Amino acid sequence: MDPYDSDSSGFEDEGDYTETGVVLGYASEEIIEDTITHLGGWPTWLDNATPPPGEFSKCKVCNQPLLLLLEIDAELYEHFPDADRRLYIFSCPRKACNRKPGSIRAIRATRNHKSHQPPQKVEKQEPKKKEEVEQPKAPKPDLGASLFGGSLVNSVSANANPFSSKPSSTAQAANLFAAPAPAPAPATAPANQLTASPNTLAETFANKVRVSSPPPSNEPAGPVTPWPEQSEFPTPYTNFYIDAERETLSRPPTPKIPENVTIDTEDTEGGSGGGMDVKDAFESEIDKAFLKFSTRLGHNPEQVLRYEFRGTPVLYSYTDAVGKRLHDVANKIGGVTTVSNGVSSRIPRCESCGAERAFEVQLVPHAISILEDGREGVGLGKDGGGMEWGTIIMGVCSRNCGPREVGVVEYREEWAGVQWEETK
Repeated sequence: MDPYDSDSSGFEDEGDYTETGVVLGYASEEIIEDTITHLGGWPTWLDNATPPPGEFSKCKVCNQPLLLLLEIDAELYEHFPDADRRLYIFSCPRKACNRKPGSIRAIRATRNHKSHQPPQKVEKQEPKKKEEVEQPKAPKPDLGASLFGGSLVNSVSANANPFSSKPSSTAQAANLFAAPAPAPAPATAPANQLTASPNTLAETFANKVRVSSPPPSNEPAGPVTPWPEQSEFPTPYTNFYIDAERETLSRPPTPKIPENVTIDTEDTEGGSGGGMDVKDAFESEIDKAFLKFSTRLGHNPEQVLRYEFRGTPVLYSYTDAVGKRLHDVANKIGGVTTVSNGVSSRIPRCESCGAERAFEVQLVPHAISILEDGREGVGLGKDGGGMEWGTIIMGVCSRNCGPREVGVVEYREEWAGVQWEETK
C-alpha cells in the first residue's frame, strides 16, 4: 500500500521522506516550555476566576463529572490576533458510558484583548454632481493570497527547523510557526481584566502551527453555573506535557513483481469473478479504513495527537456515523483519496453563531495507553477503566465566536466526533 494514499493533504516531497502540514504531539513526563498543553491532569483556565459553566463538567449519559483527556494552548494570533484560545477534551471514565453520545465532550475557551463592536450603520450618500470626475476603482484584494500567502513551506529555508523551541539567530526569522505578538489591550481596559499578557508567553504548542480563519463573531455568553470542586471529580489521569514536531512520512521501497510472475484475476472456481456480496464489501471498507489509519500512524507510532487547523483528520473507520459524515465527500486527486475539500461542510455548524466548523485536533489510540498505564480500578471500582475509542476528532467554530467585552472569558461546546473501536 502506498503510504501517501491518505486522508490528509499538504505533502512536501523530499525524496526519501515527506513532510505534511500536520503537527504531531508526543507525551512527555518532563516539563517543557509549553506547560499549558498537556494530556490528563487537571484543566487550567484562561482566568482562574472564570471557570466554564458547571454543565460542561458533566457526562451527558450519567451526569457524573468528566476527566480531562487533553488541554491545548491554542493561541493563534496570526489569524485570531485579538483573542486568547484554549481547547479541552473531556471524557467520562465510567465503563457503562462508553460508546454513548455525550460521554466525550469538547470545549473551547476564548478571551478578547480588543473590543468588538457591531458594524456601524452606513449613512445614505448624496448623489454625485455631474461635474465630479469618477475616479478609477482600486483593484479588489486577493482574498486567497491574503489568507494563505502562497506556499508557506517553500518560503522557509530548507535548513530552518520550524519546530525548534530555541531557533538559531539565522533560522528564527524563517521560522514558519513563530506567531506575531498580539495587539496590546486598549488603555481603557482595566489592568486586572488581562491576567496574562501574550507578550510574556513562552513559545507554546500554538506557536508551532499556521492557520487561516475569518474574524471572530460577537455572541453573548451562555448560562453560568458553578464548576465543581476538585473533590467532586474522580482521580485524574496522570499529567503528561506535549512535545510537538512536524509530521514526517518515510518512503519505503516500492515492491516490484518479478517479470516471470503472472497474476490470474479470474475466479478459482472457473467463473469470471462474481461481484462482492454486501457483507464482504462492508468488511472490506472496515479493513481499508483501518489499514490506512494504522499505516499513517505507524510512521510515527508514539504520537498521541494530530493538529492541523482547517486540515483533514485521519479516519479510523468509513462505516460508522462519523466516518460516513466525513468520508462520503472523498474524491480522487491523482490517485490519492482526500476529503480535505469537504470536511468543514460536513462537520455540524457552530450552534452559537451558525458558522462552519473546522477540524483542529484529534486524539489517537496511543494516548489511551499513556493515560491508562497503571490506572486499573482507580477510584471507580467495577464501573471504571477501559477507554474504547479509536480516535476523537474536534471541530471548532471557524470564526472563533466569543465575548465582545475585553478581558471576559467565555466557553463554547464544540463538536467531538468520536470513532469507537470496532467490535467483533
